[in-house]
Amino acid sequence: MASTLVSSTPKLLSHSSIPKLSIRRNLVVPAVVSALPEKFSTNRSFMNSLLVLCASVALSVSFFVTDVDSASAFVVKTPRKLQSDELATVRLFQENTPSVVYITNLAVRQDAFTLDVLEVPQGSGSGFVWDTQGHIVTNYHVIRGASDLKVTLADQTAYDAKVIGFDQDKDVAVLRIDAPKDKLRPIPIGVSADLLVGQKVYAIGNPFGLDHTLTTGVISGLRREISSAATGRPIQDVIQTDAAINPGNSGGPLLDSSGNLIGINTAIYSPSGASSGVGFSIPVDTVSGIVDQLVKFGKVTRPILGIKFAPDQSVEQLGVSGVLVLDAPPNGPAGKAGLQSTKRDSYGRLILGDIITSINGKKVSNGSDLYRILDQCKVGDKVTIEVLRGDHLEKVPVVLEPKPDES
Repeated sequence: MASTLVSSTPKLLSHSSIPKLSIRRNLVVPAVVSALPEKFSTNRSFMNSLLVLCASVALSVSFFVTDVDSASAFVVKTPRKLQSDELATVRLFQENTPSVVYITNLAVRQDAFTLDVLEVPQGSGSGFVWDTQGHIVTNYHVIRGASDLKVTLADQTAYDAKVIGFDQDKDVAVLRIDAPKDKLRPIPIGVSADLLVGQKVYAIGNPFGLDHTLTTGVISGLRREISSAATGRPIQDVIQTDAAINPGNSGGPLLDSSGNLIGINTAIYSPSGASSGVGFSIPVDTVSGIVDQLVKFGKVTRPILGIKFAPDQSVEQLGVSGVLVLDAPPNGPAGKAGLQSTKRDSYGRLILGDIITSINGKKVSNGSDLYRILDQCKVGDKVTIEVLRGDHLEKVPVVLEPKPDES
């Protein structure tokens, strides 16, 4: 047994063959002395094992007691270098984020069991600070149906918002909050008339409730036309972009590379409801005129004919081109001018009303054409409407009136 134990342990080395092991913090393992007294010869194997154990422990301790400075030598530090275009994007986001707000749409609901009346969030969206008076601009569909609205600024302070006015036809709304002026940073207003396809754009908003998210892209198209979700009236000269616009981005700003506002993100074209690379923004030139009227008067004065007309598909089935008048109330502009509505005779047979074919010589093929022409007119203008009545054409002068107030 003894011979086995000796053979399993390392042999003794001479004093000259074992170098001193230098350890950080001046820890030194003494060299093994080869000449041991005779009386300790029987314990030589044990002491050799003990010496090796001590050396291992000392070596291990040296790694744990190493200075912090020496430990930092293992961390490779490289300065973060950004390209010039990255720096410009970072700067644009930092400078414009304080102007973007988060809007929560609250609705009153009654508990079915306790009958308690509660306010619950029914939607959310984005908006931006228009001026230092506390006016906030967003989409109308963001605030539609709200009993109360809450606006959260970039510093996470929340304020109750009051609706100043809205334009359903163009999907624009203006709110107001009572916040200190030093917390309100108006967004720089740009111009949308000189935009070019291919130039870079940046969208800031709160998609899916994730506050202050930046997405980038380019202008994919100009002078697009979409329909208002509230009234179906066409919104013209819309900007198309491939910058990711998701639910929650609605009402947020679309910026150019200088950080100026060029549009309001309002809609996406997507079967799934998420971004598909086709987003639409209302141009700032359209928005500016609407916001000015809403701030001054609380409403937008827009001329109307005062009629209800049939869907375009129904007219196409008749084999004619134009807008079929279904109803022209006698107190409206068209009714006063004598336009005839669609009705049934005493036998229940359908008698078609007037079909509008042109206004001031401009052809009207569908409802979008009608709205487009009216957008170019003003309240009080006298227009000449050409209608197909029966089997002959007639020209009817109509004085345009303002759109009734909406609650």
